[in-house]
Amino acid sequence: MPDVDYYKLLGVEKTASKEQIKKAYRKLAMKCHPDHCADDPKAEEKFKQISEAYAVLNDDEKRRQYDAFGSADFQQRYSQEDILRGFDMGDIFREFGFGGGGGGDMFGGPGGNVRFSFGGGGSPFSNRRPMAAKGDDLVYEIPLTLKEVAAGATKDVSFRVEQSSETLSVKIPKGMIPGKKLRLAGKGGPGMNGGPRGDLYIRTSLLKDPVFSADEYDLYVNKTVKLTDAILGARVSAPTIDGNELTLKIPAGAKHGTKLRIPGRGLPALENGSNPAKTGDMYVRLHVDIPKTLTAGQKKLIRNLQKEGL
Repeated sequence: MPDVDYYKLLGVEKTASKEQIKKAYRKLAMKCHPDHCADDPKAEEKFKQISEAYAVLNDDEKRRQYDAFGSADFQQRYSQEDILRGFDMGDIFREFGFGGGGGGDMFGGPGGNVRFSFGGGGSPFSNRRPMAAKGDDLVYEIPLTLKEVAAGATKDVSFRVEQSSETLSVKIPKGMIPGKKLRLAGKGGPGMNGGPRGDLYIRTSLLKDPVFSADEYDLYVNKTVKLTDAILGARVSAPTIDGNELTLKIPAGAKHGTKLRIPGRGLPALENGSNPAKTGDMYVRLHVDIPKTLTAGQKKLIRNLQKEGL
């Protein structure tokens, strides 16, 4: 292939993740696969180009060398056979839901050393039936309160698929903090040529809470305490995410900003297969209240303490 920027060819940034590269390749492959573009004579060449780009950018070592040498130097160092070595189109087709394991005969042989074999005696796609392709995956974001993250929730999800709309009742498990995803198999975009539907991924965002803040599964709450309680120590109450309160001991001499840790009173972690779910911790941040105004008697007492060296 002439000197071509693989990143531009797939329409991704140089910082793109493997998942972004795979998604871009899949989208382009569905558009320009010769089975889907029988009337486009350039489809085969385009398909070869994007497959070569994907073979490089999806391989960590090849991508590292491509980034280091640049496009022209990389293609001088490596033949197309080198680039495609170990790139099994059969596996790729099965993974992307293009249907049966026909990748081997399309690209010159099954398994290990895969090479393209277009041209010459006609198109290798000409006698093939259009292949089934899995539909696009969809992503839907649901805003949750911290209490809903802690207890779980059931939410109605409405979305459009082509010309129709669908509504699903989705059970959100406990611990669905931002960054976690819930997969609903077969609820995504429609497939092509009889292929299966894609998947629907639910992710969450957090609504602001008037009392708590969160960092992953740990919860933080502010507690204002009197100056005398901070100096002498005291027992105070603090709210918990389940709506109850607990009593905690403030040590004598506590400073403004001191954090008191209460193990296991944070958010429950999302269960992960056989791994037991863990629960985060709760941290109570002390805000020592320094009074702005004092009575005459309070001032006298403070001055006496000052004389005592406090």
